[in-house]
Amino acid sequence: MGMTMTQKILAAHAGLDAVTAGQLIVADLDMALANDITAPVAVREMEKAGGHVKYKDRVALVMDHFTPNKDIKAACQVKCTREFAKREGVENFFDVGRMGIEHALLPEQGLVGAGDCVIGADSHTCTYGALGAFSTGVGSTDLAAGMMTGQCWFKVPSAIRFVLRGALPEYVTGKDLILHIIGMIGVDGALYKSMEFTGEGVASLSMDDRFTVCNMAIEAGAKNGIFPVDDKTLAYMQGRFQRPVKVYEADDDAEYEKTIEIDLSVLKPTVAFPHLPENTKTAWENIPIDQVVIGSCTNGRISDLRQAAEILRGRTVAKNVRCIVIPATQEIYLQAIREGLADIFIGAGAVLSTPTCGPCLGGHMGILADHERCVSTTNRNFVGRMGHITSEIYLASPYTAAASAVLGRLATAGEVTK
Repeated sequence: MGMTMTQKILAAHAGLDAVTAGQLIVADLDMALANDITAPVAVREMEKAGGHVKYKDRVALVMDHFTPNKDIKAACQVKCTREFAKREGVENFFDVGRMGIEHALLPEQGLVGAGDCVIGADSHTCTYGALGAFSTGVGSTDLAAGMMTGQCWFKVPSAIRFVLRGALPEYVTGKDLILHIIGMIGVDGALYKSMEFTGEGVASLSMDDRFTVCNMAIEAGAKNGIFPVDDKTLAYMQGRFQRPVKVYEADDDAEYEKTIEIDLSVLKPTVAFPHLPENTKTAWENIPIDQVVIGSCTNGRISDLRQAAEILRGRTVAKNVRCIVIPATQEIYLQAIREGLADIFIGAGAVLSTPTCGPCLGGHMGILADHERCVSTTNRNFVGRMGHITSEIYLASPYTAAASAVLGRLATAGEVTK
């Protein structure tokens, strides 16, 4: 029996000729990631065990969630991690001024790439599947063990194959695609499975689209999401990726629990209504809003900012709406300035933030009051996720978010540009 792409990567990192779904393995890691929320927990567990970082270049610590420090507790979390990184000689430590949102920063810096086996103490570590890597989120204790040993245990996942056809229409993006999928299969529709994307439609998706799709695989309960390596993947990694590229392809006789075919050309702008990413709609009545957030590890890349700027150019944010734009990394921030996107955002009445996860997890830079509504390009809309438990989050693409900011209600780009 053949193996899926994910299973091939896991077999190689476990030193095995083959693996099967459900098998327990111990695999070598190419990268172990933590942030200012999850690293201190791992640090304390390592100290209890008397352990040390085994591979200084295979650990990345990114201070992105509550930074720049929002309060004393946040400052202490970062201090703990900063001192640990210095003490252990961790090479990839990213503090304010160098950091970005971790799942945009690591690919940008070439720290993850095709064929890698990556864990992160953050559930959206599955983002790197866009590069043809196996990457998944773990708890801080597993992360501590990974830093100490350079290995992690896994149960090999079974797989769902998504065959993509055609190309996305105007104003429809990778965010709409993954919301469509989650709406179709549910938040537990891929529970502990790998979501493997294939088909001729893959070629039409940009790398940023693929990052977005894999980023939200966890919102369908998946262990990971993964795309095949093609010319776009190789072009993205060229000059960035710091290790040899290893390309794995699924066997023709690989076993999948099911195959789902999706015609990209018929997809519409899709919004996940409160309070689950599966609660998706493509049509709605008049829904006034109070805030728009454009950013995050899901949609804070340069193409996302370009899409938002395309809608905001020559227009203004509606009265009584706060529009917060958060570039995912310092490099993206600079590029937004060079391309004139920052001028467009500020001219439209939006605020441009330093890179941070900020409001996505109810941290800072845009917390919601009671009964407020936010259209956000983030990845979760659970009760109280962005503030008060009576507030509401509507997950959407940058096009839809920007259009909503202009009209002061949940809206699509087509309504603004018609």
